[in-house]
Amino acid sequence: MASIFNLAGVGLSSPAAAPRRSRGGGFAGAAERARTRRVVSVRAEVQAINPEIRKSEDKVVDSVVVSELSKPLTAYCRCWRSGTFPLCDGSHVKHNKATGDNVGPLLLKKPKE
Repeated sequence: MASIFNLAGVGLSSPAAAPRRSRGGGFAGAAERARTRRVVSVRAEVQAINPEIRKSEDKVVDSVVVSELSKPLTAYCRCWRSGTFPLCDGSHVKHNKATGDNVGPLLLKKPKE
């Protein structure tokens, strides 16, 4: 079994990366690990995503016509704040107000037939 010292060589030196002992003294099995929940928090920095591209526009939105689309219009997120990423949910509006940025979605459009 690998020890914390063996794991440190690959950048996994945190106590969470080390094998855990189970109640019976052996190493924790898959069932015991499955019951353990880990919480990961991501801190979003409040800064502009678009520092220099087309800053004279209120919102930077690009449209691309793609004939192989199933929907007539699909908006993809470019602010990295969307709860439905990679699709846009409008989160850029709140981001733009907070930072003064002008980022908007990428729109893929199906051509009119």
